[in-house]
Amino acid sequence: MPDSLRGVCRYIAPPALAFALAVGLLCSLCAPTSTSAAPAVAKADSILILKKDHLLELMAGGKVIRTYHVALGQGGLAPKQREGDGRTPEGHYTIDARYAESHYHKAFHISYPNSEDKRRAAKLGVSPGGAVMIHGLPNGKGYIGSAHRMYDWTLGCVALTDEEIDQLWSMVPVGTPVEIRP
Repeated sequence: MPDSLRGVCRYIAPPALAFALAVGLLCSLCAPTSTSAAPAVAKADSILILKKDHLLELMAGGKVIRTYHVALGQGGLAPKQREGDGRTPEGHYTIDARYAESHYHKAFHISYPNSEDKRRAAKLGVSPGGAVMIHGLPNGKGYIGSAHRMYDWTLGCVALTDEEIDQLWSMVPVGTPVEIRP
């Protein structure tokens, strides 16, 4: 090591660490570069949400490829009955839109209400509501991270951390079936 670098390394780190850093730098400069593409991200062919367990499972070929802990609607675990009840619906839906720009760090729109939801709400004489999403944290609140799961806080949506919704973003296309179970 040249004397000019030896003095700098002594003040920055112990000599053994400085030597390891220098060797690592030289090896990285001499290492061959890879031209192969990064491994493809698996695409989910369905989503299963288990409300009681607060889980979202990404499925491919009938197998779970990822599992996430989620926060749900603040109205409790009963099925959504009407607009404004704060509950997460139950049933079979589809991801029918993706929003990179929303009040949350990315959002997937779920096709709620389905025909059964509309029928039930009509029988009760109420609006079934809408705008049920799978989304990240409110914009600017990503620092909350997994602590958001300490209680159910959404208005009927399914919430993940920003990092988790970013993972879903690359794996879940529009048209993906969603089943929400009790």
